[in-house]
Amino acid sequence: MIKRIILFSLSVALLSACTQTGRNSLSNLKCEYRTDPMGIDVPATRLSWEIESNSRGVIQQAYQIIASSSEEKLGKDEGDLWSTGKVSSDKSIDVKYGGTPLASGATCYWKVKVWTSDGKETKWSAPAKWSAGLLQKSDWQAKWIGFDSAFAWEKAKATDTFTSLSARYLRKDFSVVKKIKKATAYISGLGLYELYINGEKVGNDVLAPGPSEYNKRVFYNTFDVTSQLKEGANTVGVILGNGRYFYMRGNAPGLSQYTHYGYPKLISQINITYEDGTEDKVVSDGSWKLTGDGPIVANSEYDGEDYDARKELTGWNKPGYDAGKWIPAQLVTQTSQLVTQPDNGIKVMDTVKAMHITEIKPGVFIYDMGQNFVGWVHLKVKGTKGNKVSMRFAERLKDDSTLYIANLRSARVTDNYILKGEGEENWEPRFTYHGFRYVEVTGYPGKPSLADIEGRVVYDDMETSGQFESSNAVLNQIYRNAYWGIRSNYRGMPTDCPQRDERMGWLGDRAAGARGESFIFNNHSMYAKWLQDIEDAQSPEGSIPDVAPTYWKIYSDNMTWPAAYLTIANLLYEQYGDDQPIRQHYASMQKWMNYMKGKYMKDDILTKDTYGDWCVPPESPELIHSKDSTRRTAGDFLGTAFYYHMLTLMDRFATIVGDNTADYKAQEERIRTAFNNKFLHDGYYANNTPTANIFSLAYKLAPAEVKDSVFQHIVRKTLGVYNGHISTGLVGAEWLMRTLSDNGRGDIAYQLATNTTYPSWGYMAQHGATTIWELWNGNTADPSMNSGNHVMLLGDLVVWYYEYLGGIKPDAPAYKKIIMKPLVVGDLTKVDAAYHSPYGWINSDWKVEGKTFTWKISIPVNTQAEVYIPATSDKQVKEGNRAISGDDGVKLLKTEGGFAVYTVGSGDYVFSSQQ
Repeated sequence: MIKRIILFSLSVALLSACTQTGRNSLSNLKCEYRTDPMGIDVPATRLSWEIESNSRGVIQQAYQIIASSSEEKLGKDEGDLWSTGKVSSDKSIDVKYGGTPLASGATCYWKVKVWTSDGKETKWSAPAKWSAGLLQKSDWQAKWIGFDSAFAWEKAKATDTFTSLSARYLRKDFSVVKKIKKATAYISGLGLYELYINGEKVGNDVLAPGPSEYNKRVFYNTFDVTSQLKEGANTVGVILGNGRYFYMRGNAPGLSQYTHYGYPKLISQINITYEDGTEDKVVSDGSWKLTGDGPIVANSEYDGEDYDARKELTGWNKPGYDAGKWIPAQLVTQTSQLVTQPDNGIKVMDTVKAMHITEIKPGVFIYDMGQNFVGWVHLKVKGTKGNKVSMRFAERLKDDSTLYIANLRSARVTDNYILKGEGEENWEPRFTYHGFRYVEVTGYPGKPSLADIEGRVVYDDMETSGQFESSNAVLNQIYRNAYWGIRSNYRGMPTDCPQRDERMGWLGDRAAGARGESFIFNNHSMYAKWLQDIEDAQSPEGSIPDVAPTYWKIYSDNMTWPAAYLTIANLLYEQYGDDQPIRQHYASMQKWMNYMKGKYMKDDILTKDTYGDWCVPPESPELIHSKDSTRRTAGDFLGTAFYYHMLTLMDRFATIVGDNTADYKAQEERIRTAFNNKFLHDGYYANNTPTANIFSLAYKLAPAEVKDSVFQHIVRKTLGVYNGHISTGLVGAEWLMRTLSDNGRGDIAYQLATNTTYPSWGYMAQHGATTIWELWNGNTADPSMNSGNHVMLLGDLVVWYYEYLGGIKPDAPAYKKIIMKPLVVGDLTKVDAAYHSPYGWINSDWKVEGKTFTWKISIPVNTQAEVYIPATSDKQVKEGNRAISGDDGVKLLKTEGGFAVYTVGSGDYVFSSQQ
């Protein structure tokens, strides 16, 4: 089985949180789906835990929670905030806190124990905690401060194509005269900030706070700074970067829609509680000092960061610094709602060592990092004061070994470091990031070594929740490419790309992809946050934008892109058991559906579409979009099919929220009838593209009597016209692999997944890709749109890896019930997949040796599974090398379709069968 040590951060957390008692243990306690979060502003917080056991068939029968206002009280079992007593329930996720409401800034310490069906009572879990944020507007005594104009040396006019702002440095001296019991910092810096106390950076977040629809909502972060304050003189310092708040482009062609919110600004409040019970606050106000004349002389997420070490403000964030030349900070305006950031934020999650250096001409060096990734590099350099080292970033090289930058559009992607000339200097940027594999270094004193550059991999702080390996090298490489591509495009929002002058939260890219991503990463909190970005960006009339947050304001009114709003809410419910996003956004979703219906529906056909089946493989290698009408799927077909599918989701959501007034089923019937009257021809749909036929089946629009004919058209087109290769773009790929497999042609899906000729995922890898391209022909098309690090063309491939090849599929929200059904196909002899569900690890490790099929599986405590063993008869099946008697927790349910189907409870099993 897959060794969980590869998931080191998760493993460490599990071990540290786990309390053993006999064979059962509790681990992974979470609040609001996060580990020990701070600054929570949700009154009825939701709690969860996992149970581990080496027994089979274990179900939680009861739990008890104690919540206390201090660790000491919790250790004494004093539940002064909440004590549930013994609650008869098998619920171990989404358990709502029902104790005394927390006051602003208060911390709740909690623990749990459970009783299980094997007659055991666990010991108390290791303690967990969460703290409340500033829950009332009046709790904020801090003011927004900054400098609401440009300094003389800055480029900040709308006529400046390349705008340029230096970082703002702010500081405040204060005294602590008593012994501190607790100190908490609450801070938001727009667009980006770094917080320091007494010269030490607070926390390990980068590129904070998370992006948002700034004119509606701004996030703040919470930190425990008790250990960083001291009695006597103290200093708080903040650096402000531009991020997405200050616009990165003025009148650049094609980018005039870029949103500008204002100049960088800060709000900061440190709440101090002393041992004697008195309190104090250090707040941002007009007494703070500010300068823009520091070492970060320019910063832009598109263009890079310029750092002049000669201008370093030594000691600026420590007591005793002379800030006489600094100016008073201005009180500035920021009227948006200030709320706690609901996800973990962005961090440096990994490092990448350089693999090769090539000197392509005197003084110009190309570093090959060996992997396309996102973040920046740490530079080590020693040289003369005033020397400038420039680092420019790219994904590919030209044939002459120089950087290929045509696909970066106007992004300058260059970091500049000017030396101060004081021994070895170490530097990395703060307020930019790059998507790259190659680094061009110029101006380096002498010849750099491999050790002088080290890559920092930067993305949202989330657990790696899955792993996949197989006997097929092409499948494995594609999976690795997907893994790197997905984490490359988490930046507090799911972005389309990380390298050019775009990097936007396009909805269409994630309509299906988010579900596949959720197998590899625990992306719950980030996507729940993104749904709020989408609602915040909704127009008063109900239109949902194509990009959220709306740093580009594009409201093109189509069904396919905004469909992500509903499909991701559904994903959060199915994968994580979280129905809160559905409840929270139901009215907004309904508003969008009514808007599209009222404006664009005629005779039950939704006539509006914008993008079609985006990036379908074109007929010529140099094209971005196909000009062949036989490859393009009609817009009114896509609009109507998607509207119908959204109705089915809204029908489901209405049941969850208790809306008895909606008439979704009646609408579904009318649209299904109109859809078939208009688009169904002689056994195929629309103009017979595979995409059109796929959606008629995937969305259950096709009448039963034509399903086989429709599917055979998909098969004939795929194997004939497209020679056994991909025939869809972004939209059709959302259901491609599942539709083929669900209709008995998993062999074709496997062929598509393992092809190495154009167009295919394997073709990308064969041509050096270590992530996923934006275009199937990304090595030959016009460079204006051939990002080397997109994930939109993955479609449902990753879902297919886990749910079909791995055979791990939910049969109830959060995998309370599981379908284990592997697709044994082609020349595959082994698949080893693991997924960390909300209840615990699900493992699936199967292999075929000769005529023997062997399958090791693990089912988490508090869940059940139906297990499909490939066999023509249940007499061929063994478990643990023994005949199945029904007394060992394995019960025969049925035999069907070449499978013997069994029900099992939690535990580890080894099944085998003879083929």
